[in-house]
Amino acid sequence: MSRTEKFDEKTVLSIEGRIGYTFRDKKLLEVAFTHSSLATTEGERDNERLEFLGDAVLELVVTEMLFLSSHEDEGKLTELRKQYVSQSALEKAEERLLLMQDLRYAGGEMNIAGKTRSNLFEAVAGAIYLDGGLPAAKKFLLSNLVEIGTENFKTLLQEYVQERVHATPRYETREDGEEFVCTVHALGERAEGRGTGKKAAETEAAKRLYTLLNHKKQSSGQKGKHL
Repeated sequence: MSRTEKFDEKTVLSIEGRIGYTFRDKKLLEVAFTHSSLATTEGERDNERLEFLGDAVLELVVTEMLFLSSHEDEGKLTELRKQYVSQSALEKAEERLLLMQDLRYAGGEMNIAGKTRSNLFEAVAGAIYLDGGLPAAKKFLLSNLVEIGTENFKTLLQEYVQERVHATPRYETREDGEEFVCTVHALGERAEGRGTGKKAAETEAAKRLYTLLNHKKQSSGQKGKHL
């Protein structure tokens, strides 16, 4: 399966309607939707450079938003930012806009697994930034970003760990009377959570370990500043 055809006017109008932005340079839009698998086989420009730019724009916009809207300290702001810029959060934003249905790629669907969906969202943000500047990119992002709630702490923890090692957190869950008790292990640390159900216990454990790891990261960073 593949989607290699060039964009026609109907496709462009459909995408622009969904993202709420009209491009002056339509080629930028097409590049944003061109996966590296197609660029490799067809010799076209892919969206990886735009994704790189969009990632930086995304981080700036979310950081500014949280800085202006919250009085939390640096550690808490970092934790809050993760809820907007994590892979799962960006995938939810992409899903709302149905961006993947217009991605141009070659080969089977295995070629567009992994972070393709979140990368596509960032590539679109990067393209909008180049075409319309920061105000346009900020409007797009603030209109479409999705904050993932605490029920996704298992996903947040998994992404945190996989950014650092090729492994996933290990959960051990047991019944303790009318409760479930879960211990989660990752990166040499562990945390315990309790809940009336197995999922609730695992979520609580993931939340505690994720918070612990972020706290250690922030503490390490603060020590480095004083060296």
